[in-house]
Amino acid sequence: MPRLTITRVRSAGPSETHAVAAALAPLLRAGDVVLLGGPLGAGKTTFVKGLAAALGVTDTVTSPTFTLVRSYPTARGWDLLHADVYRLEQLQDVIDLALPEQVEEGACAVIEWGERAAPALSPDYLSVTLDYVAEAEDAREVQISFEGQGWKERADQVAMAVDPTC
Repeated sequence: MPRLTITRVRSAGPSETHAVAAALAPLLRAGDVVLLGGPLGAGKTTFVKGLAAALGVTDTVTSPTFTLVRSYPTARGWDLLHADVYRLEQLQDVIDLALPEQVEEGACAVIEWGERAAPALSPDYLSVTLDYVAEAEDAREVQISFEGQGWKERADQVAMAVDPTC
């Protein structure tokens, strides 16, 4: 199944990016994979902070750029894995992080620069791409798409959660 776009929304700044992520949180399940994309500084870690807060994570969420993976317990009873694979050069490096195994064991993975990790993961994932909006410094376009049956079944819920005007 090719990747299908669910919706595009505009975020005026970090608090709205948090709100978009928080709207998705109730739809996440143990074993889900969310791939984050966009240029440097577009708000990928900001998105994860909003998602983590909505999942009841009480730890401070920071970028895993140098540690590669951070794990946060959620109020939902499963761990939120926050990975950043920007510095990894080979698919084997992603495999060595054991992300597929941790997802299979019931964690939910949110992966910055996720396209680099996609071949090592389930073909069923949500993709969130953040991009700059030229006319506004803090504004971002957030495009949400999916691949796979699990997200196809939730596509309408995702669209309504992040854009109730759908």
